[in-house]
Amino acid sequence: MPRPSRAFDNTTRLRPNDQSLDDQYGEPENFLEISVSMPVIREVKNKRYAEYEIECFTNIPLFKLKHSKVKRRYSDFVWLRDKLERESTRVNLPPLPPKVIYQSLATDVLKLRQEKLQMFLQIIAGHPLLQTGSKVLIPFIQDSNFNRDAYEM
Repeated sequence: MPRPSRAFDNTTRLRPNDQSLDDQYGEPENFLEISVSMPVIREVKNKRYAEYEIECFTNIPLFKLKHSKVKRRYSDFVWLRDKLERESTRVNLPPLPPKVIYQSLATDVLKLRQEKLQMFLQIIAGHPLLQTGSKVLIPFIQDSNFNRDAYEM
């Protein structure tokens, strides 16, 4: 019968670093959580539109607020993507969900759009080149008085 290998006889187990509970369960060094809520349907002068609430929690120093809530329309997201595309030619931006004219305010369409808008924002807000190089990204996410006209050239 062959002898068992002794190659690992002189090895020791790695010892874990002693960590405090704060180190193990405390706030991460940098975090960014963004959610887009199901929209509220608004009507102005017989025109209906969906208004989404963006909620942001972060400790990244570039963001002025640790917690914010703002309301945006789908057209605002379209504007943001277009503006980011012009600002940042080196970044490949994810697509937005398409605008659906027929029954565009149906619940299932709105739910799918909400999920895709949230995914879009999470991807672009987490991108370091966009965080540091964009003039519009952080205000779009955090400024409740955001006005697109202030950022037009």
